[in-house]
Amino acid sequence: MFRLPKCHLLIVMMIVVFVLAACSFEQASSSPAENGTVAEGEASGEETQTDPAGASGYQPVTIENNGRILTFKEPPKRAVTLNQHVTEVMLALGLEEVMVGTAYLDDEILPQFQEAYEQIPVLADRYPSQEVFLSVEPDFAYAGWQSAFSENGVGSVEELEAFGVTAYLHHSSTIVGSTIEDVYQDIHNIGRIFGVEERAKALIAQMETDIALLQEQIGKVDEPIRVFVYDSGEDQAFTVGQNYMNTLIRLAGGENIFADLDKNWGSVNWEEVVERSPEVIVVVDYGEMTAEQKIDFLLRHPALDNVPAIQHERFVVVPLSAAAEGIRAPLALEILIKGFYPEKAE
Repeated sequence: MFRLPKCHLLIVMMIVVFVLAACSFEQASSSPAENGTVAEGEASGEETQTDPAGASGYQPVTIENNGRILTFKEPPKRAVTLNQHVTEVMLALGLEEVMVGTAYLDDEILPQFQEAYEQIPVLADRYPSQEVFLSVEPDFAYAGWQSAFSENGVGSVEELEAFGVTAYLHHSSTIVGSTIEDVYQDIHNIGRIFGVEERAKALIAQMETDIALLQEQIGKVDEPIRVFVYDSGEDQAFTVGQNYMNTLIRLAGGENIFADLDKNWGSVNWEEVVERSPEVIVVVDYGEMTAEQKIDFLLRHPALDNVPAIQHERFVVVPLSAAAEGIRAPLALEILIKGFYPEKAE
């Protein structure tokens, strides 16, 4: 059975809530422990409940981020997150108390983070204007996609620096051929920046454990199932090449039929899809078209009649929040594995 034990799935997103929780019992009633933040061992001199992002032992941190060198002499105190997967990284690390704003959900926030999320001002449904963004006096902007730091977002990183705001762009969401290790590096970087490195290490370790367990359950795959990822498009199909979804498909025992594209995303002709004969179609669920509408479009497409995935109506729906480079990797793998190899779950 591919489904992880319920407690295990909760742990992957809430691991930091339980790390050395006993050390928080003697905190005052107004301590972050009672507000759902992370407890760390006071006796060890690590991050403490009373100073979740500014432990007295904080050492200056230098991070390389997409070709820029960022140096922090102290943890940011007024952070704004601009995409869902990076918002959930911050919440998983127990950093809601230093978040003065957030924006751009792809779908519902994870239930275990809902209470903490509701404490944070939502600046916009998508990207806030630069004026709205600056109105909360941020000192740190954390984005998942490059579009956040553009004229259609809150402004360029250079503009933000002029306003005294340090911008961090989730590296694993920008590079070609992103891997799960790249996601771990982003989590580790955020942990270092905010002085909660032990929490980051614990979260990464739990993700590694859960992914290994899922792969152990699937066993050896002699012939990976052929997978086509449908994002969008009518005249052509917009699909995955080398991006993070390619990594998830491989970890789930599948083979992305367009893994030979030399970029993260690309448009391909429907004839190419037919030639590569996918056995399963992964539908990325986001945008104005629902997953059901996308599936209906594919089933009605005359060029695809002889495609095995269409003939057997084999579709796997993956929410964009799970497909993005964040803490939902085990959940994404569980969805994919169950869709690729349902017989192993019986």
